[in-house]
Amino acid sequence: MPLSDLPATLAPHFHTLQNPTPEALGDTPEAFLAALDGPTCIVLTGADPSRCRALVTLLHGNEPSGVRALHRWLHAGVQPAVTIVCVIAAVEAAQHPPVFSHRVLTGRRDLNRCFRAPFDVDAQGLLAQRILDLLVHFAPEAVIDLHNTSGSGPSFGVSICADDAHLALTTLFTRRLVHTDLRLGSLMEISEHLVPTVTIECGGRTDDAAHTVAWAGIDHFFRRPDVLTRRADIEVDVMRNPVRLELTPACSLAYADTPRDDVHLTLRPDIEHYNFGVTAAGTSLGWVRGARLDELFVAKNTARSCLLKDVLTLADGELITRQALKLFMITTQPAIAKMDCLCYAVQADGRELIAGQLPA
Repeated sequence: MPLSDLPATLAPHFHTLQNPTPEALGDTPEAFLAALDGPTCIVLTGADPSRCRALVTLLHGNEPSGVRALHRWLHAGVQPAVTIVCVIAAVEAAQHPPVFSHRVLTGRRDLNRCFRAPFDVDAQGLLAQRILDLLVHFAPEAVIDLHNTSGSGPSFGVSICADDAHLALTTLFTRRLVHTDLRLGSLMEISEHLVPTVTIECGGRTDDAAHTVAWAGIDHFFRRPDVLTRRADIEVDVMRNPVRLELTPACSLAYADTPRDDVHLTLRPDIEHYNFGVTAAGTSLGWVRGARLDELFVAKNTARSCLLKDVLTLADGELITRQALKLFMITTQPAIAKMDCLCYAVQADGRELIAGQLPA
């Protein structure tokens, strides 16, 4: 699968590398990133070149674990079991100083919300379409999309499928899977019609443990002869159809140890410590001033039912959980909380939250 076979419609839009030597990669991930001239496609010829897998990373420029892990793996000079196609996407955003700090460039859409038509509305949409066309061209048997969470927390996978193939891919990296029917235009939604695909959230973007998770998972994904057969001895904690807790445009937000009067919503600065643990009913997450909950939050499931009253309530201005919950992807970055979401939630046992069905 040589890069010379790339269609003329794709080749000019990707910086390409075929079987790069360790010496050509730079001594550090930062040097490697600096040498890339835009979105990059790397092809590694496998011991079995008739088969192919794909790794996509850096859809967000501030999520470096995938690039760090890939740089480390390539420096070892090992041949993968099958041909590997690596796509490094948001290179320009990642290169913008300070490096690995900008999710997207100012004024641009979140690239991982652009993998559905229409594509020709902006540069992000066109890049998403070209990445999809690249995957169609190489026809991989599986795709891994590597990310970091904005806050600290353990690793987990996300997929629209929870069959054996997707569980097998997940366990290369982690033992947790979020199974969702939500459609946002993310890359992993191609599982529906193209190829088994799992998003892996390796952990916090500044956590060394997250970089290690990414490297170990990549090593499994690249070197194992079979990555789609599930091992019965590995259990996966599956969380189903989480509620997405979003902030309204009217919500002003800060993180502090005490309530602030200049914003509607003050969240505790250690709120990310609740990631993936069971958060008991009545747990204080922060404070609300001068607004109703429904003026600040949107909490909908995949059926677009509102579950705000099942998730949160107010007690004398204090924001507390209405029932025991498992929360994840909690962010302590106001910009991401506003642009994307504050967190996701399921029942304490991982089951889907149902409107109006509070535990006795």
